[in-house]
Amino acid sequence: MEIKNSSVVTEFILLGLTQSQEAQLLVFTMISVFYLIILPGNFLIIFTIRSDPGLTAPLYFFLGNLAFLDASYSFIVAPRMLVDFFCEKKVISYKACITQLFFLHFLGAGEMFLLVVMAVDRYIAICRPLYYSTLMNPRVCYALLLALWLGGFAHSIVQVALILNLPFCGPNQLDNFFCDVPQVVKLACTDTFAVELLMVSNSGLLTLLCFLGLLASYAVILYHVKGHSSEGKSKAISTCTTHIIIVFLMFGPAIFIYTRPFQALQADKVVSLFHTVIFPLMNPVIYTLRNQEVKTSMRKLLSQHAVC
Repeated sequence: MEIKNSSVVTEFILLGLTQSQEAQLLVFTMISVFYLIILPGNFLIIFTIRSDPGLTAPLYFFLGNLAFLDASYSFIVAPRMLVDFFCEKKVISYKACITQLFFLHFLGAGEMFLLVVMAVDRYIAICRPLYYSTLMNPRVCYALLLALWLGGFAHSIVQVALILNLPFCGPNQLDNFFCDVPQVVKLACTDTFAVELLMVSNSGLLTLLCFLGLLASYAVILYHVKGHSSEGKSKAISTCTTHIIIVFLMFGPAIFIYTRPFQALQADKVVSLFHTVIFPLMNPVIYTLRNQEVKTSMRKLLSQHAVC
């Protein structure tokens, strides 16, 4: 899409996460450690699932895609933020800001829809096991994957289209460490009430409905497994508990940021840091640590390469 805007503003100044040098050093160190340890772990998860013939079930197919989405999502904000720690003036061009915003919501919405798909997968596997192989065949899995990517694209393009129609004539200071809808909209030189309402509906309401739907679906699943054998019940509860943890990590910050009017709060930057950098790197790792099959396959893969 060609970016057209008749506004005066051609760049934004990012005020950053904090002005404290000590806090910046702490955050820089923390994020660097996450990148050096957990990001390679995400790629190891993807490689393990792709290379092990025993991990072909839809659950692992979607887990591999979750690791890919989260790894990609972590590259949108964190690398630039790490570089900006060494810059006295943190400047981002208008086009770069819109691009960052687009991919932030594209991949974020894609992951949100992926968690919904994973909940459907677990519901059919636990509550309708006789139909599982028929309903969740490879063709359906790829169709669901395509649908969630298209859904993420549609969600994000609406956000970008609304912002591109706004005039920006100053000021140009974004009180954040990256470009996101609430901060950018507030800089527009016009009444943004209608745009804010549309964006809250597009992001906030959609996020809240998916969150409530996911909680309801896992409640139904957990109720259904009460009558299962102890072994099957334990495995189902463990899987669902992991999914619920990820749902709260993913949707909690998103609901806090997008389901209220675009008014700045002191906690916004901290919540955004965890939402855009920390949690995306942790999500696949949490899944893996609670999945015995993936852990066994990963140990086998590492031991083979260690021997070689």
